[in-house]
Amino acid sequence: MQSWQSPEIPGLPGTGLPLRLFDTSAQAVRLTSPGPVARMYVCGITPYDATHMGHAATYVAFDLVYRAWLDAGHEVHYVQNVTDIDDPLLERALERGEDWQEIAERETALFREDMSCLQVIPPREYVGAIEAIPSVAEHVIDLQAKGSVYAVDNDLYFSVHADPMFGSVANLSEGEMLALFAERGGDPDRPGKRHPLDCLVWQDGRPHEPAWDTKLGHGRPGWHIECVAIALDHLGPMIDVQGGGSDLAFPHHEMGASEAQVLTGEAPFAQHYVHAGMVSWQGHKMSKSRGNLVFVSQLRHQGHDAMALRLALLAHHYRSDWAWTDSGLAGATDRLELWRAAAVVERAPSFEPVLRRVREHLSNDLRTPEALDAIDAWAMSALSGAGEDSTAPALMRDAAQALLGVRL
Repeated sequence: MQSWQSPEIPGLPGTGLPLRLFDTSAQAVRLTSPGPVARMYVCGITPYDATHMGHAATYVAFDLVYRAWLDAGHEVHYVQNVTDIDDPLLERALERGEDWQEIAERETALFREDMSCLQVIPPREYVGAIEAIPSVAEHVIDLQAKGSVYAVDNDLYFSVHADPMFGSVANLSEGEMLALFAERGGDPDRPGKRHPLDCLVWQDGRPHEPAWDTKLGHGRPGWHIECVAIALDHLGPMIDVQGGGSDLAFPHHEMGASEAQVLTGEAPFAQHYVHAGMVSWQGHKMSKSRGNLVFVSQLRHQGHDAMALRLALLAHHYRSDWAWTDSGLAGATDRLELWRAAAVVERAPSFEPVLRRVREHLSNDLRTPEALDAIDAWAMSALSGAGEDSTAPALMRDAAQALLGVRL
């Protein structure tokens, strides 16, 4: 599947600091320690509607991880999926009387356009669940051979307790997991399952639903095993970061980690499980099912600068839950005007001390609000006429673009 064009990333003097990130599994901020190539997998969209600001917040957050690693001298191997076959997509197609494939293709194309406008660096591999189906079938067969898959009617389930580390990603009690599993697409009460938390890895073909012929028969994959197959195929075991929104910690990342660990015999699947906070609007988390959405494309078509949208996201720490507001966007627009005005003055205070502070803030679990404040202070000083450094405005522009993804 095609991704999108990569933005320009200017070179900067010096080298970035080692990146520390909050690891959900450890419940602590820990140093990332990738090798020369940092490996990151971020769960992609289910394309049954347009990209909303909650999506944008997540992908901008992991774009910052990518940029921080690049600045620290690492090559980055980034993989993202598209869940281009899933129950919500089929339900939306039925509701609208449209072909599910046409919806998926249209919304995936719009997502690519939104990501490009937001200056998000594309993944090296951008993989649809459908194109991964043959590989998923092979991985499920491997799980069968290891004795961790069983049949319920003609569907196949993974025994989550085949992995002794199950439960170590989200750190939830069994009661908490059962409640969330029922809310987030699971089927804890299905008769015939060995344990309520066991998860579907292969669904036998249903009448009037799409299915594919594989070595497992005619059907389609479960949700978690799709990402596992794509990640293992392209990144291998024991990756550096598994990322997504905080609502994916359980069940998606928890169950995917166990499937991967049983498949490879190596643990943990990811050195860091990193999760972005939820963005709310009208008093509730932005949700396609609830319909309280603010779309990136809609705001762009209303004339809002995509860089103002990105600054509105960066004004909040990536792990925090926060509310989208018109006033927040207005403030981001004002900040963008301030930065652009300061970036074209002839002389200004040296930007090198600010660059050091921005790098320090970003290396400390992506503290973007503090990084923005540091640049604000420099910009106001530059516009006041202070400073004699003729190279500072250009360095400021390059730093904003390279580290924060804000094109001035």
